[in-house]
Amino acid sequence: MRTLKITNQQEIDEVIRSCRTCFLGLSDENNKPYVIPMNFGYDGQFIYLHSGQDGRKWDIMKMNPKACITFCLGEELAWQNEEVACSYRVKSKTVIAEGIIEFIDNDDDKTKSLDVLMAQYSKAKFKYSKPAIKNVGVYRLKIETMEARNFGAKAVTPWNS
Repeated sequence: MRTLKITNQQEIDEVIRSCRTCFLGLSDENNKPYVIPMNFGYDGQFIYLHSGQDGRKWDIMKMNPKACITFCLGEELAWQNEEVACSYRVKSKTVIAEGIIEFIDNDDDKTKSLDVLMAQYSKAKFKYSKPAIKNVGVYRLKIETMEARNFGAKAVTPWNS
């Protein structure tokens, strides 16, 4: 089994859109890492997130907007030889996006961002009350780099290709 780099943008987008949770990685002023599971929306250029407008995550993002978001799809255990520990692998596909957090303050832009986020989970059209829009913190990761991997891919050899 091999680890292969995924370079096809359509396959990368498919991994992201198949996930229900992403993991937001931040680093505080003491370089202490902080990683939290989040709901998200994705439009190909940005990853949209939302939360309350205070707390540890909010404070870290305001102080250091550099962030990393990880997606992981698949949890199938596989092995080449049941008796060889080093041959075990969890078959999965991952995407890691790095970039800068941008805060969205305008109500119309918040609504559009929440629509992108909700489209990840439902085809329904939603309405948001003014207090809900006012009280939610909406932000997005402007993707600067993105890498994807396929872990546990079947090795291609002349006899199985």
